[in-house]
Amino acid sequence: MLAQLGAITLIVAPVFGLIGLGYLASLSGHLRERAAEGLSEYVFGLAVPVLIFKTLAGARLPEEGQPWGYWIAYFTGAFIVFALGMLAAKRVFHRGYTESVIHGFTSGQANTVFVGVPLILQAYGPEGAVPLFLLIAVHLPIMMVVATVLTEGVAGGLSAAGLKKLVRLLAFNPILIGIYAGGVAKLVGFEPSGVLKQIADMLSASAVPCALVSLGLALHRYPIRGDIGPALLITLLKLVVHPALVYVLTRMLPMPPVWADVAVVFAAMPSGINAYLLAQRYRVGVSASAGAVSLSTAASLFTITLWLMILGVQ
Repeated sequence: MLAQLGAITLIVAPVFGLIGLGYLASLSGHLRERAAEGLSEYVFGLAVPVLIFKTLAGARLPEEGQPWGYWIAYFTGAFIVFALGMLAAKRVFHRGYTESVIHGFTSGQANTVFVGVPLILQAYGPEGAVPLFLLIAVHLPIMMVVATVLTEGVAGGLSAAGLKKLVRLLAFNPILIGIYAGGVAKLVGFEPSGVLKQIADMLSASAVPCALVSLGLALHRYPIRGDIGPALLITLLKLVVHPALVYVLTRMLPMPPVWADVAVVFAAMPSGINAYLLAQRYRVGVSASAGAVSLSTAASLFTITLWLMILGVQ
């Protein structure tokens, strides 16, 4: 057990060490808010999309196709905690409908880019890259569409303006563009070579450390204050209930072992910053979602370590 814990520490410690470094740099004023915004834009708009494109273009897909059990296991867990988060907000904390949707979305929306990509690649390497990026490809669109429809659709249906904005958001999302471009490259047999490959390699190499430092810088802007009760419950749903549900389902449904493990670790990721941005957009649940993002990120250092031990990562 000590040997396994040591091996997992070597996976987890560098990831959260860089997050902590970014947080301290922001807290001390060494790097200012404009640095956080610029680094985040670079990671989200260029480095990670190139990493995804490069990985998918040269990926080896399973011969039997994508296992349907993988999708069912992950999204069943995600929507159960989404519903539980909404129910708790309404019945336990007596919040309105829109804020309940925000709580549910924060409970089910995982931080895929800034924590999920670095940690899963660190734990499972190239073998885990394909299930990871395929899940990222549908995770954000599905969760955002559901949250938007639930929020705006309650008053007689999603407005044309809201639907247009949502379509534009998804159509021009750099992460999704990287995924679709990588998929097309894989279908036509294109792989970067020569100077293009060197550029892609350099950008890809910067994606993970920059993403982690960027997240640390961003966390300083999401203090844990105000709605502590909801933030604690959302954190529990995100870090414990969601991966537990997915763990059970991946043991019941057919899929390759690595895909099953990636689904569980993906579910164990902390709440994503998109939840906070959605709360800001509707001006409800801002303190609860901001607190949950920071609290779940800090707590995930310990819970992710536990899940990796349960999964037998060496």
